[in-house]
Amino acid sequence: MKKSRAIIILAALLVALAGIVYVDVEGTDASGAGSISDIKLGLDLAGGVSITYQVVGDENPSSEDMKDTIYKLQQRVYNYSTEAIVYQEGSNRINIEIPGVSDANTILQELGRPGALYFIAETDNEGNANFSLQATASGSYTYVLNKTIEELQEEGSIPLTGTDVANARAISYTDNYGANTIAVELTMTDEGKDKFAEATRRAYENNHEALGIYYDGGFVSVASVSKGALTDGTAVIQPMESWERAENLASTIRIGGLSLELEELHSKVVGAQLGIEAIDTSLLAGAIGFVLVVLFMIAVYFIMGVASAIGLSLYVALVIMLLNGFNMTLTLSGIAGIILSIGMAVDANVIIFARIREEIAGGASVRTALKIGYDKALSAIVDGNITTLIAAAVLLLLAPGSIKGFAQTLALGIVVSMFTALLVTKWVMNAFYALGVRDVKWYGKGRRLRTFDYLSRKKLFAAISIIVILAGFVVMGVNKAVTGDFLNLSLEFKGGTATTVNFQESRTLEQINSEVVPLVEEITGSQVQIQTVQDSNEVIFKTNALNVEQREALDQMFLEKFGVTGQMITSETISSTISDEMTRDTILAVAAAIICMLIYIRIRFSDIRFGISSVAALMHDVLVVLAFYAAARISVGNTFIACLLTIVGYSINATIVIFDRVRENMKGMSKKDKLEDIVNQSITQTLSRSLFTSLTTFIMVAVLYVLGVTSIRDFALPLMVGIVCGTYSSVCLTGAIWMALRKRFPQKAD
Repeated sequence: MKKSRAIIILAALLVALAGIVYVDVEGTDASGAGSISDIKLGLDLAGGVSITYQVVGDENPSSEDMKDTIYKLQQRVYNYSTEAIVYQEGSNRINIEIPGVSDANTILQELGRPGALYFIAETDNEGNANFSLQATASGSYTYVLNKTIEELQEEGSIPLTGTDVANARAISYTDNYGANTIAVELTMTDEGKDKFAEATRRAYENNHEALGIYYDGGFVSVASVSKGALTDGTAVIQPMESWERAENLASTIRIGGLSLELEELHSKVVGAQLGIEAIDTSLLAGAIGFVLVVLFMIAVYFIMGVASAIGLSLYVALVIMLLNGFNMTLTLSGIAGIILSIGMAVDANVIIFARIREEIAGGASVRTALKIGYDKALSAIVDGNITTLIAAAVLLLLAPGSIKGFAQTLALGIVVSMFTALLVTKWVMNAFYALGVRDVKWYGKGRRLRTFDYLSRKKLFAAISIIVILAGFVVMGVNKAVTGDFLNLSLEFKGGTATTVNFQESRTLEQINSEVVPLVEEITGSQVQIQTVQDSNEVIFKTNALNVEQREALDQMFLEKFGVTGQMITSETISSTISDEMTRDTILAVAAAIICMLIYIRIRFSDIRFGISSVAALMHDVLVVLAFYAAARISVGNTFIACLLTIVGYSINATIVIFDRVRENMKGMSKKDKLEDIVNQSITQTLSRSLFTSLTTFIMVAVLYVLGVTSIRDFALPLMVGIVCGTYSSVCLTGAIWMALRKRFPQKAD
């Protein structure tokens, strides 16, 4: 590379970095659009809209109908945010909280009144019209009912309802004449399939009669049955005049497929659960952690560390910009994904720099070492990142909303980190070399470490792990006997009591946290989640389920300390926001992600035993972290799953780096070499990478723990334990597990 080109590359990168940072700070216009302050924040960070629905006509609906309705509503409000939550309040109310939005009226108008959707036959059994086309006062025409819904149900003119529809979606296709057609595709449930077949058969035989779809007091679609009975459980409503119209109709049909009919009770704009203080301290912690990591990289890797600093700075700036560009909602779970991807960005640099130093120590020139170092590091970086990216993609497709937020930021971070590590940092390194930074002292030489015999100590390492895991199970058993739960489950898993207090004067979230929350925690003995209500003095305190004595004690405290009378306090029992269905979906998504990772590792390493060893290590890490959760009694809430997934991603990446070196060293081994020595050598060669990557990631999380508020600490502390545990399992356990599998399940290639 010529000096002139090197100068142009460095200047272009620095200008691009400065430009992106400017957009991140100031935005693209005077209003700050596209800036970091414009990023959509989740309910825990910024608040949003809360809507309460009440079941129509039934004060005590069955638990099955309530669960089914909650689950279906959860799927539908994902259109507004993947972080939206739906939970039961009292016996017949459902509460929806949608982060990152502030216009409740617009959402209510778009969401409509859930439930009460009917498919109505055009005529009854005697040929009388059930609905007809009539003129309106404005001169247009609309379909209206000739009978009441109750009459239609009694005479059998409603062959199926919204609950018989499994899904509805807008589609676009090219017909036989080459024209683009927009339509709505319906998919029926197993029970609805037979009902729909009979309804369309009857309509077709009655001179191609129409089926009307009736929702919320009016017809949303009336379509004739022109192609005979539809027996496969699918149907297409066509043509639609626009894609927007098709989307609206599909959304209406999906909303109408609920087990219960609901009516709006009230809506409000709620404040953040964590407050400005939590956001500010998290940003400060991130900035401090990033600076410490950059200083560490420069101190350890010299000029390569400077190149890394430029690449990492561009990485952070790009992630902030793309969070806005892709309109992502950032929550604590999303922050977890970013932390993991930052760790992997640093990891890629550490792997490359370690390889470069190895080549220099072996006698290669700096120029040759730069080329060979990147070439040799490529497979480990690609395998580790793609494995984690596969997991993120599977979670994005299959997991429930709160996990999608984690998967989105993780996938974004991985893609950006691979770009900055493999391209940007490489361009900067080559530019520095072209500008005359060629002396070995600016790069450093790798030290040949004495190979440590990890495998000979496998029994000791296994014993330590078994003792820790068994101790965790013992603690869980004690917790179960004492408290009734293995872990300290929070509101998200157990539900509890929501106490709404209307104070006589307004209070900031920080004041509530410092003055009121400690008193509430003392009485209830549980962690408290709080929400403020915009344009009012109302504050919602969410705690574990309270008994009569605790409620009376709370009322007395609010009266004595804050002058709030009993008439200004209301309490409601609320269900868990993480339902059984969401837990099931999460488990299935994680299982699918692990299977996909196994398949990828099997293809790349041509040995399924590498994949099994990797999964065994990550399961070990999960069990150890669970033991820590149990022993430390840390609250298990909605960030718990994201925390475990972060540890899983971190663990699998660390293990793959070691296995990649084992695979490389096996190619050059002679008949005299022992495989045990190759494994020990590979672990030793990658030890600096394992330690340095763990240390830099640990620094980021540790600063977050030191400066963060309580809920941030409850997330950061187990994450630090997981980082240490992931390093331990990768270095001390995976090699021994793989060797044991080779001996127990030998293959022809062995």
